[in-house]
Amino acid sequence: MRIVIDSNIVFSAIFNSNSKISQIILKPKTKFNFYSTSQLLIEINKHKAKIQKITKYSDHELDRIIAIITNKIRFINVQLIPKEIYLKAVELLKDIDIDDTEFIALTEHSKAKLWTGDKELIKGLKEKNWDKFVTTGELYDLVKVK
Repeated sequence: MRIVIDSNIVFSAIFNSNSKISQIILKPKTKFNFYSTSQLLIEINKHKAKIQKITKYSDHELDRIIAIITNKIRFINVQLIPKEIYLKAVELLKDIDIDDTEFIALTEHSKAKLWTGDKELIKGLKEKNWDKFVTTGELYDLVKVK
């Protein structure tokens, strides 16, 4: 299953490395292929000081946790997404949250599901009949040990 991960999911995994989200991302040998764009890395770096202040991780610990999580994600160059798909994402998001354009465009381009915890994004897109989401609960049910 192809899954595009947006920033809030990765932030959640960084904040709580024992969470269901972390378990899903870090579980070895799943049938999930995680994707994102460099926008995710930019957002992590932009908020790194705030993350460190909240988590009280040392520089080394934070860098290690970020590396462990992001190494499970394949980063796709946004320039590989056809212009018409990108523009469709812009149109969908213009009155919701334009900052999520790359994640929606990548989801469309890769025929994936979007994994997000952004309730406003989900609500706004569902109102426009865009429903290519997967929830943490759905993914967790697929990976948990029986």
